[in-house]
Amino acid sequence: MNLNLIKIFKKKNTKGFTLMEVIIALFIFAVGIIAIYVMTTFTISSTIHVSNKFTAAYLVQEGIELVRNIRDTNWLQGTGHTWNEQLATFNCNGTCDEVINGCIVDYKHSYSPLTPEDPDLPAYNGQFLNIDSDVFYSYSAGSQTKFKRKVSIDASTADILKVCVRVEWKEKGNPNQITAQENLYNWR
Repeated sequence: MNLNLIKIFKKKNTKGFTLMEVIIALFIFAVGIIAIYVMTTFTISSTIHVSNKFTAAYLVQEGIELVRNIRDTNWLQGTGHTWNEQLATFNCNGTCDEVINGCIVDYKHSYSPLTPEDPDLPAYNGQFLNIDSDVFYSYSAGSQTKFKRKVSIDASTADILKVCVRVEWKEKGNPNQITAQENLYNWR
């Protein structure tokens, strides 16, 4: 009978885990959970950064389109108005490299030469763009965003406007910017 007890005792000991096996299993499990957490955090952070870059790129393109729209509106107004009216002004005169000179444009204002609402494009003073309930960015109503847009126009060459639009924002305390340049011509 003693022999049977020893066999049963040996069987029970061979079926269980040792303390070392449990510690190693818990360590591997903890490393896996931490890795998943780090990857998730990195993915969320990267998604936010990419989203901000896309928004800034669209705001840069919109700035160029707004200047192009003012030029085209000047042509449509006909006689008595130059093609670069309101664009070759003191407020906008500058280049991409300049920090100070520049102006602001948005869809909320009329820049038509026939409407004296805004005789010149307003000067850029580091204003933040706002976003309204219709998801339009402007400098008027809405809640403030993290984006600033500066438009600089170099009109020193006849029949060419060198338009530069820069959008700046801060993300996690780090400055970011996207810049685009385009030449607009008096092709009429």
